[in-house]
Amino acid sequence: MIIRPQNPSAATLLFSLKGSIIPAIWRKVLFTVLVSAGVVAVHGTFFSFKFILTATPFTLWGLTLAIFLGFRNTVAYQRYWEARTLWGELLIVSRNLTRQTLSLTPTLNPAPRKALAQGLAGFGYLLKFQLRGEQPDPGLLSRLGMDAALLARQNPASAQLGRLGQQYMDATRHSQASDLARMNMDQQLSRLSYVLGGCERIKGTPIPYPYILLLHRTVYVYCFLLPFCLVDSIGWFTPLAVCILSYTFFGLDALGDQISDPFDTLPNDLPLDAMCRNLEIAVLELLDEPAPEPLQPVDGVLL
Repeated sequence: MIIRPQNPSAATLLFSLKGSIIPAIWRKVLFTVLVSAGVVAVHGTFFSFKFILTATPFTLWGLTLAIFLGFRNTVAYQRYWEARTLWGELLIVSRNLTRQTLSLTPTLNPAPRKALAQGLAGFGYLLKFQLRGEQPDPGLLSRLGMDAALLARQNPASAQLGRLGQQYMDATRHSQASDLARMNMDQQLSRLSYVLGGCERIKGTPIPYPYILLLHRTVYVYCFLLPFCLVDSIGWFTPLAVCILSYTFFGLDALGDQISDPFDTLPNDLPLDAMCRNLEIAVLELLDEPAPEPLQPVDGVLL
């Protein structure tokens, strides 16, 4: 996730590359500008044939393309925001369970309480590894009290959730907690299952590929044909106009691609590493246990 500077200047907003979509699209924009420069050089004439395009079809295509891009980016942002909501739910539920462990099981020893809190943090880390397709750090698993057998499962996060359910019920029985306390904890664990299922739904259901393919092709065709419409009216200003328009359309297209998978590691995706660390800090501090330091942005990007 890009960490935006506080009160940025106009020069920063206009010329800063950090946090911009330019690194992802500059090759496409440059190629389009070079094509438009070539069109101007030959004045739209190839092999004695003059390509003449009027502004009318481009006005209609541009409006339609803008609507398509706006709809796709709205859908992509809805996926991004739902993913952020689910991870916020994960933090809330983990705090609730840790608080309930303190208040509803007062006779439980500190060591089992810490193990339960570490299990909640471990669930968050396993979910992150699963969504990003990463290999967990064995040292991290050991620090959070999880064994390597979880990694052999098809769904490690689900397996950890099952263990948490058993551990919480054992803790309530050993501390002779009331049935109401057990029911409250089970409800919180069910919310964790909802978070897991929601993240799996987003990860496993991408935006339909034919729609993305149609949108990509339309953007390319529009930007490559645009110089033939402008060359007779603005001459050598055509590459500049094409540069601005192609930056807009290619940028919107690339931005939609990035946020449609909010669990990836691109700069505009969710900072799952930082979220997992914040989850670990939250549950350990509730128990007055030593907690690691929160992650800091690197070059303006929080991972």
